Amino acid sequence: MRTLADLRALIIDMDGVLWRGDTPLPGLIEFFALLRERGLKYVLATNNASKTPEQYVGKLAGMGVAVGRDQILTSSVATALYLKEIAPSGARIYAIGEDGVREALKEAGFRLSTDGSEYVVVGMDRGLTWDKLAQATLNIRAGAQFIGTNPDLTLPTERGITHGNGAILAALQAATGITPAIIGKPEPIIYRQAMALLGAGPDQTAAVGDRLETDILGAIHAGISSILVLSGVTSRKELEGSPYQPDWVFDSILELTQELRINSRSRKP
Repeated sequence: MRTLADLRALIIDMDGVLWRGDTPLPGLIEFFALLRERGLKYVLATNNASKTPEQYVGKLAGMGVAVGRDQILTSSVATALYLKEIAPSGARIYAIGEDGVREALKEAGFRLSTDGSEYVVVGMDRGLTWDKLAQATLNIRAGAQFIGTNPDLTLPTERGITHGNGAILAALQAATGITPAIIGKPEPIIYRQAMALLGAGPDQTAAVGDRLETDILGAIHAGISSILVLSGVTSRKELEGSPYQPDWVFDSILELTQELRINSRSRKP
């Protein structure tokens, strides 16, 4: 059985793991200091599609943590990478989403459409309107391929648990009868992309997350170990009743940091 000391790379979720809203969770700085100390490679992989990698770099810098742009993998970026594999160069895409979605698609060379399109990409959008949903519905019903950046039904915020992108996808699915292709967790695509960035194999890698139905199930689908922290969406009661279980459970990244430190000291040379 693998131990924490065997790990060489981590794929780390952000919302509910590193922060809630704009409030860092206890142990954030200590956690990243230990990763540097141990030489653990990591990618911050989030289903949240609203921000660009640069915005996440800035957010972490404001919390006292320095990371590089290439260490951020959002479901928006993962979706753009996926589309580059299946879509013609310069294809028209109708996008529901914020900066994270729109910038990733433009950087990948796609044209953002305001009407008809070959693809409809949907990410979390706090400026969602009836008109946006209507155009997406029309395009999907006309044959556009329907792609969701992530299926999260809820989102942990400082105000509490609110609706997530999965709720928007559900509305469009109800209106069109079409099930979206999902790129983010729990599909294994984003984890495989993260491992490629890390240059690490499944036996060396673990996912860290707060959500059973995305972070942990996605790790199982990708064939990697998983670490659940109970600082976000999942409660201990929900964990006990879950059909899929993480390899390790901690109350927070602060407790995970302490355990990683212990395992590092006890590891044989």
